[in-house]
Amino acid sequence: MMMEGGGMLFSGLSMADLGARLRAHRRARGLALERLAELSGVSRSMVSDVERGAKTPTVLVLDRLATALGTSIARLLDESRGEEAVVLRKARQRVVHDPAGWERRILSPVLPGVEFEFMRTILGPGVDAGEFSPHPPGSREYVAVESGRLTLTIDGERYMLDAGDSVYYPGNCRHGFVNDAGSESVYYLVMDLNTAAAAHQTQQVEDVDG
Repeated sequence: MMMEGGGMLFSGLSMADLGARLRAHRRARGLALERLAELSGVSRSMVSDVERGAKTPTVLVLDRLATALGTSIARLLDESRGEEAVVLRKARQRVVHDPAGWERRILSPVLPGVEFEFMRTILGPGVDAGEFSPHPPGSREYVAVESGRLTLTIDGERYMLDAGDSVYYPGNCRHGFVNDAGSESVYYLVMDLNTAAAAHQTQQVEDVDG
């Protein structure tokens, strides 16, 4: 199913910069626009528009592109940093605002060779953030609800989470996030991609394209 972008606001990053990073990741993997569109389920025209900085993707579209590239949204939004201690002041953290009424703040730095993302998400009352694509086999995700209520759906099965609840699930599942309550929902999510599996997946794609 093709998904189009409806617009998203990025904190501290221009659409041109995002497009350049997406294009660099695609070319580094030897993928044509058509192949990335096929792998991600995002139309070729949308991929092209994002790379040119002509359109702003939704979080779901950006996540599908990152997943197809075997990486994370964080790596598409920020530069890689050294492995020494990294302090991310609040003003320097990447924040994405989806027009559907939710916000994702990335709390972890991008490190060389590490596909890991630590996020704080705010869903407004009644907001459905949508369903995210499966990540590579071996990936792991952890969710902890800070306040409000969150409905987490994993491969079609629903889990109701209240403040203080936490859950682990394999990352290679379809997973969606909904706030059915009348108040704001705030939760933390840790995504740990299996770097070896992602590299293997990328190599398989390159072998097929080659």
